[in-house]
Amino acid sequence: MSELKHLGNKSGYTFDYNPALLEAFDNKHPENDYFIKFNCPEFTSLCPITNQPDFATIYLSYIPDGKLVESKSLKLYLFSFRNHGAFHEDCMNIIMKDLIALLDPKYIEVTGKFLPRGGLSIDPWCNYGKPGTRFEQMAWLRLQNHDMNPEKIDNR
Repeated sequence: MSELKHLGNKSGYTFDYNPALLEAFDNKHPENDYFIKFNCPEFTSLCPITNQPDFATIYLSYIPDGKLVESKSLKLYLFSFRNHGAFHEDCMNIIMKDLIALLDPKYIEVTGKFLPRGGLSIDPWCNYGKPGTRFEQMAWLRLQNHDMNPEKIDNR
């Protein structure tokens, strides 16, 4: 794990989007299919039009292949969105694509549960399954059925 720069060291927070903060390490069980889930209840980005802050809980789940994301680097990376101006949907897709580039996972999904502004909440959900594998089909099936039991609006 000596290739990890953030773990065990004092955190240097950056306030501008920076995918280079992400770090990975080897999965010791690549033969097993299992989910890893992260919850980030303090995600913040900026509206690209008004520059007002948007707050969300980010749910990130993935089935790893050869690599795992190091959690402190993920925290620093998500924090780097603090001054990033992007719509909610864009943020979720950026996060997913950055993690795909880093990890090449079997499967990944990213959800943002944004707090309402102007009486409307936006909850973008995106996913990916590795092409040519059963996880590609899994991604399609989960996309088709991801919101079969919608949440109640009053639970935020």
